[in-house]
Amino acid sequence: MSEEAEHHKCLIIGSGPAGYTAAIYAARAAMKPLLYQGTEPGGQLMITTDVENFPGYPEGIMGPAMMEDLKKQAERFETDVRFGFVTSVDFSSSPHKVVIDEKKTITADSVIISTGASANWLGLESEMRLRDNGGGVSACAVCDGFFYKGQDVVLVGGGDSACEEASYLSKLCSKVYMIVRKDHFRASKIMQQRVLENDKIEVLFNHETREVLGDDAVKGVRLFNNVTNEEREIECTGFFVAIGHMPNTEIFKDFLELDDVGYIIHKPDSSATNVEGVFVSGDAADSVYRQAVTAAGTGCMAALDAERWLTEKGLH
Repeated sequence: MSEEAEHHKCLIIGSGPAGYTAAIYAARAAMKPLLYQGTEPGGQLMITTDVENFPGYPEGIMGPAMMEDLKKQAERFETDVRFGFVTSVDFSSSPHKVVIDEKKTITADSVIISTGASANWLGLESEMRLRDNGGGVSACAVCDGFFYKGQDVVLVGGGDSACEEASYLSKLCSKVYMIVRKDHFRASKIMQQRVLENDKIEVLFNHETREVLGDDAVKGVRLFNNVTNEEREIECTGFFVAIGHMPNTEIFKDFLELDDVGYIIHKPDSSATNVEGVFVSGDAADSVYRQAVTAAGTGCMAALDAERWLTEKGLH
């Protein structure tokens, strides 16, 4: 163990809505939590401009501002919030060992994992630029679809999630162009049928996105037909990417049970993992909802579960 090792009753890994909510509850329960923010302090909301679906903000709020509010609230109750990235863990014995930035070892009686999941992107320069400046690129139709009510949008993807998001957008938007790289869907038959029977959704098979058009805001997309080698442009105001998410859980795979994608498996009606004293909250365990408010709710659950476990073990 490193000479810098220090011990804590509760360690929280990650600083999105789940991590900060867990910190608020843990701190109020006198658990004196230590929270490491990770490589993306604030999580996915740091690249979200307007958040209008989180309770308590009647006029909406910018994603980074909301995360700063949550951070301040956690610190108000004396959560120790630090910069740092977890580079390895050892959950084979108690207390659990976590190494920060490959040099500092933390031991903890309880650990709450709130590392989230990252959206997969196409990787186009135009896509990243317009995403980062809030210009109309999104990986969450449920979060941002409302802003494109009555407008034409493009959605990329061919799986169940893409079909579900296209169907959702069709209830708000005038037209949804669905871009599928292959000549077929990867989605289930029922989801395919739902999309193909929807008059407001036009599916473009064998198409790939070459560029998202627009300087400060999305104005359209330039597409490439990989069968005919032809290019075409479509006017739109929103560009949605639905090609999956990757949970940030690789570092835990030697100790925690993960599903085939990498989401952490927890016990029914609990945030507890297969390792005693290790709990999970937020998108690291949620492949279905992936909302800030649901992440916050599971952060609360994880802190309550951790507090009860510590009490049962005589550690709190």
